[in-house]
Amino acid sequence: VQLVESGGGLVQAGGSLRLSCVASGFSFDDDYTVGWFRGAPRVGVACLSLTYDAVHYMHSVQGRFTIGRGAAKNTVFLQMNNLKPEDTGVYYCAARRSATTESVCRLMGPLDSWGQGTQVTVSS
Repeated sequence: VQLVESGGGLVQAGGSLRLSCVASGFSFDDDYTVGWFRGAPRVGVACLSLTYDAVHYMHSVQGRFTIGRGAAKNTVFLQMNNLKPEDTGVYYCAARRSATTESVCRLMGPLDSWGQGTQVTVSS
């Protein structure tokens, strides 16, 4: 069971990045909710229920970030537009089975699997 993130990097304020999270050893389609988290302590940025297509966003990223199912199997992306310096941090992908988007994003209970993280740096 493994999650691997990619797509991080250095970008100027106002720019865009697209992060990807790929699962192996299990299927996102098996009633998983996938979330993107930032920093330490980790804060939920965006979460997606693969079963219900429900989404939950941190207030500060609403209208700028989009979480969705990737074109490739077992992939979830986070499209980040109009990036701000305060978006800087290590972004982690995590998943939990049979959970609501709010419970995952608010870390209301342990998650089943975490990725190793990818660094996003937004310069002013």
